[in-house]
Amino acid sequence: MTDLLRAAGAVVWRGEETSPEVAVIHRPNYDDWTFPKGKLKAGEHVIAAALREVHEETGLTVVLGRALPPVHYISAGRLKRVDYWTGRVHADDGFVPGEEVDELRWLPVEAARRLLTYEWDVGLLRALRAAPLETVPLVLVRHGSAGSRSEWAGEDVTRPLDTDGRSQAAILSTALPAFRPELLMSSPSARCLQTLEPYGGEIQVEPLLSEEGQDPKKTPTLVGDITVPAALCSHRKVLPGLIRTLSGKDVHLRKGAFALLHWSGDEVVSVERYLT
Repeated sequence: MTDLLRAAGAVVWRGEETSPEVAVIHRPNYDDWTFPKGKLKAGEHVIAAALREVHEETGLTVVLGRALPPVHYISAGRLKRVDYWTGRVHADDGFVPGEEVDELRWLPVEAARRLLTYEWDVGLLRALRAAPLETVPLVLVRHGSAGSRSEWAGEDVTRPLDTDGRSQAAILSTALPAFRPELLMSSPSARCLQTLEPYGGEIQVEPLLSEEGQDPKKTPTLVGDITVPAALCSHRKVLPGLIRTLSGKDVHLRKGAFALLHWSGDEVVSVERYLT
């Protein structure tokens, strides 16, 4: 068996959270009923791939929610991993039947369970209903690679991203649309601001997210009071404690990586971690 095949998709839902309908597609080449998904392109972030594949196969633009359990199976003699998320419909460009997908059906969960071809897809439906669907995402990013502090002649706050860091920031900008952050907030450090800048939009500068200005009580209170989808960029010395205070989870991030917290009311119902 050779290297791992990667794919991504979503269980797309609409309607009321208590009685949602989900999108199920038919693939004529396999004569199966399943959820939209597809292989990652070279260098593509898994979250960006999920957005792209859902749109290509259904015409739907979605906002991703919680991650669902990944599915593993053997495909053409190779182990394949498919990462899934819940996906709420944001826009609909209209479904166009094609060679790969010739039919899309919106079905209540129980009807979808009966139609789905694969047992692993049925398992995704169980996971879909296991926690809230309506959540507010909070993306907590550790700034991208910025060289060595000891080799930077200027003030540390001015130290910029290096080549790898700029690449990480570009990749992050392809993942953030999945969560449609309404608020961008950053430490005053140049490397943090530059990590968020490729996504576009106004960035609110917040000293409480800096290494020098962080406060063990004020910083979590500031972030915990955010009620809209948001993306924040900060530092290694700030983020682990912040995440622990908000969620009770120990999460450590490499440079350029991000944690994703999903809020339902006052409770964090999901904590995820992603590289760029």
